[in-house]
Amino acid sequence: MTYNEAYLKLEQAGQTHLLAFYETLTEEEKKNLLSQIEKTDLSVTRYIGRKDQLQKWTAIAPLPALEIPAIEAERERFTQAGLKAIRRGEVAAVLLAGGMGTRLGSDAPKCMYDIGLTKPVYIMQRLIENLKEVTDLAGVQIPFLVMTSDRNHEQTVSFMEEHGFFGYPKEKVVFFRQDMAPAADYEGKILLESPSSLALSPNGNGGWFESMDRAGILASLKDQGVKWLNVFGVDNVLQRIADPCFIGAVISRGCESGAKAVRKAHRDEKVGALCLEDGHPAIIEYYEMSDELLDAVDEKGDPLYNFGVILNYLFRIDALERTLGEDFPTHVVEKKIACIDKEGRSVSPDAPNGYKFEKLMIDQIRSLNSCLPYEVDRRKEFAPIKNRTGVDSVESARALCLENGIAL
Repeated sequence: MTYNEAYLKLEQAGQTHLLAFYETLTEEEKKNLLSQIEKTDLSVTRYIGRKDQLQKWTAIAPLPALEIPAIEAERERFTQAGLKAIRRGEVAAVLLAGGMGTRLGSDAPKCMYDIGLTKPVYIMQRLIENLKEVTDLAGVQIPFLVMTSDRNHEQTVSFMEEHGFFGYPKEKVVFFRQDMAPAADYEGKILLESPSSLALSPNGNGGWFESMDRAGILASLKDQGVKWLNVFGVDNVLQRIADPCFIGAVISRGCESGAKAVRKAHRDEKVGALCLEDGHPAIIEYYEMSDELLDAVDEKGDPLYNFGVILNYLFRIDALERTLGEDFPTHVVEKKIACIDKEGRSVSPDAPNGYKFEKLMIDQIRSLNSCLPYEVDRRKEFAPIKNRTGVDSVESARALCLENGIAL
């Protein structure tokens, strides 16, 4: 893209301020900035203040979960069905690892964070160790797809190479980059991170499938005979990956997708709750739950919306393909955004100063015909690391790892 082409694009979007420092840049910096402008969807700012663009909740009903006692009663059958699919090469794992460890006080990718006490134990290491438990049992390795972002791609790849992929076969690991979205101030002006770079961030966990398709990975997986994708976040160091019992349960129940879930710790726990909306599976975020829904109980007095998702899903590829090209909602999220001011001085805000724009997986799930909520024991499979201390923190995850016999 030339300077004149970039200027025209920015002028049409009301964003010409992004070229304010252009004449001060080196040739390489100019090239980088023009490339970002060419690739970036500047129209996302139109969603600011438009709550009506988001999904409107209509007829909400409970979505019964497959609870632990029912799972235990059929564990052997489910597990064998799952192992059969794994051994046939029908399952791949997809790690969503585009984020940084900023909230943990780290400038490195979150997957590189060390939770060890007496030795190094990295988040990525824990996830691969969990995956290897299953592949060792099955006697086969499955594709392990790692979604990075422009912010952390090189560091993540180098980290994996330096550690020998933590014993997982290198040829089974595939990296691809998540699409990025610009951040804007409260007036809708896109921010600059530096004079030569837009303030860009990963576009939310809902963009993973389109990013994978654009990278050519989807076609490759289908050629290999892969039918199911186990998609999970980087936070949870206890989660089981490619869990054969989970896979077998979803297959046996004839569902297009499955969602691992935990029984809520208390009424107001900040987790998305599984439900049905107009007969389709859906997830209500905790901040969308009304008192009426929070207080609703069944005939036994148990809460009707009592299972929260833990960002560990199983999707049937052919069902996901129907969603390609669908116009999912863009969520406008208020955030603290590092940027530069009009004079080019760095700004590191201690309070929100603008918006990021994200696609969320919950909207993808609403497009599917069925989803099996699959209950897991939170003390055995749910140790998210979102904070340095307190709830869902490095401290709490370490304690749960030790409780489960994992040496740190």
